[in-house]
Amino acid sequence: RGEKEEEQQEERVLVSEHSWRPCPTARRRLRGCLEWVKRQLFRVGEDWYFLFILGVLMATISFTMDIIVARLYAAHCWLYREIGDIGVLKYLSWTLYPTALAAFSTGFSQSITPHSGGSGIPELKTILMGVVLEDYLAIQNFGAKVVGLTCTLVCGSTLFLGKVGPYVHISAMAAAYLGKMRTTVTREYENKFKQHEMLVAAQAVGVATVFGAPISGVLFSIEVMSPHFAVRDYWRGFFAATCGAFMFRLLAVFNSEQGKAGGQDSELKIDFPFDLLETFFFVILGIICGVVACAYLFCQRWLMVAVKKNWLTAKLLATDKPVYTALVVLLLASITFPPGLGQFMASRLTMKEYLTSLFDNRTWSSLAPNASGVAKPGGLWQEWDHPSITIYGTLSFFLLMKFWMLILATTLPLPAGYFMPIFIYGAAIGRLVGEAVALLFPRGLYSEGPLRPIIPAGYALAGAAAFAGSVTHAVSTALLVCEATGHLGHVLPIVLAVLVANAITQKHQPSFYDAGIIVKKLPYLPPIRSRHIASYRVAVEEFMERRVVALAKGDGFQEVLVALDASADTEYPVVESTGCPTLVGTVSRSQLVTFLQSHEHPQAPQGEKLASMGTLGDDCVIEPIMLQFSPWTSLHQAYHLFQLLKLQRVFVTCSGELVGAVSRAEVRGREEGKKG
Repeated sequence: RGEKEEEQQEERVLVSEHSWRPCPTARRRLRGCLEWVKRQLFRVGEDWYFLFILGVLMATISFTMDIIVARLYAAHCWLYREIGDIGVLKYLSWTLYPTALAAFSTGFSQSITPHSGGSGIPELKTILMGVVLEDYLAIQNFGAKVVGLTCTLVCGSTLFLGKVGPYVHISAMAAAYLGKMRTTVTREYENKFKQHEMLVAAQAVGVATVFGAPISGVLFSIEVMSPHFAVRDYWRGFFAATCGAFMFRLLAVFNSEQGKAGGQDSELKIDFPFDLLETFFFVILGIICGVVACAYLFCQRWLMVAVKKNWLTAKLLATDKPVYTALVVLLLASITFPPGLGQFMASRLTMKEYLTSLFDNRTWSSLAPNASGVAKPGGLWQEWDHPSITIYGTLSFFLLMKFWMLILATTLPLPAGYFMPIFIYGAAIGRLVGEAVALLFPRGLYSEGPLRPIIPAGYALAGAAAFAGSVTHAVSTALLVCEATGHLGHVLPIVLAVLVANAITQKHQPSFYDAGIIVKKLPYLPPIRSRHIASYRVAVEEFMERRVVALAKGDGFQEVLVALDASADTEYPVVESTGCPTLVGTVSRSQLVTFLQSHEHPQAPQGEKLASMGTLGDDCVIEPIMLQFSPWTSLHQAYHLFQLLKLQRVFVTCSGELVGAVSRAEVRGREEGKKG
């Protein structure tokens, strides 16, 4: 009776499926046409299509975010202007608006996923090194990051945070989702190498669509994200970044916005941009940026650790993150209140207007005492000209206050980028140096001959590239600032300043993103420098794990059970026999679990026996060993092999016999111990 009921049920299912799928011939022909179209489209390779979709999608999202941020910020400015001259109401309108938005950004993003806070680049660097971080690239994180980042950007220069880092994270999440769609369309198995290629292209798209600079976007993403870069992924990054940057510029044209993506229309004079003797001052500017960057990185890392150790802030960050965000933003907004201290730091300017004013090709010191200069159009520089302390005082006060305010803002648990703030901060350093040089040499370095005035905007460009490059340990910021502004006249002094600043910072401090990895204790190998001879003298046998749980080919149920209970490794080494520890391969933990499920326990009752006794070598697939270390392999070699091949664990053999194992944890611990 049971079999008859099952047959009747199957017949009903078949009849139901047939009734809901009419016209089988037409459907079959349509399916065949779609397969033919797919074969024709993918004849040139499906990579092109998905990279094009990635670039266009991220450019559209970036432009839409910019439009929404501009409208909401304009609403804040309108409210501040229309509220009247009552000081209390103006203060409340200036402070409560960004405070509420920042608190909402933190609460909304953290309620969906805790991985949405910060820039996201430290975690993405860890993923690109082969470490799996669960749920970091999940699609639900995409919406949380987009909404939270939009609210953060609406806070404007009050919060003084940017967009680059979180947008690289957003681009990576979109690339991961497109990779899953790709496996569905092409009906291929999920390939980790293909996923890595999409993530590499995504990081370039994230930078390129923010600045509209595809070339420097690719180079900057390679420098910051990948210690070892595969040349085969080069064209993918350039193609996707070019599609994204072109789409971003196209949308700007349709929206009647002809300005540069970086926020500045540079009209610098290129007939004689700088004198050869000015390179001395650009070197001094690079030294200043390098020293300030070292101080900034040290203080930022110290504060991140102090916030986690302090009982009050640690409790707020653990239980009430929106409250912590609201308190910090309220403090920052109160300091930037225009009638108060904000009047000495041009607080009414937006992030875009900061760059536009700092890259102004006019010399402010010559315009300030000139009454006719005030009436000239494009007077954003007037925000820096306070009658009591002049432009030198406002720039100095801006640098002094923003130094600790930006460090404090990096502790906020909301989606935010930190590249644009340090970019603007460096531009302010360069502007101050340039104005000082112009004051000392009003007619240029040569008093005789034709007039060759100093152009402070060139120093602002060099300062922005040098400080941002030194903080991130990147040299491509020199190309980024030139490509974003369209000005190449100062490319040589800019590169010189960037190199000098990087030489100072890389010797004394880790990069901003490496510092985030250190503070968050992510499983990422710390940087090692080739000039440190000590890394060559340290051998693997000094820090390898000697107690390795190994199995023999002839082991049975009892030995496998003991090995699984002894460690939680994902794979176990297999030796020839107990008396001959010659390494022959590895076996995964899942195979060992299957082995236990399909074999009997030696002490099991006769009625519970599942199968006859078997050995590990007969019933499990033993994978061959592709790479193994010698006990005399140096730390330097082991480090670079772990990075280049994205290894997690390598076994150590001596004359073919297993003597230990080395994992990322041992390499990282030894490297940190050597530095300490």
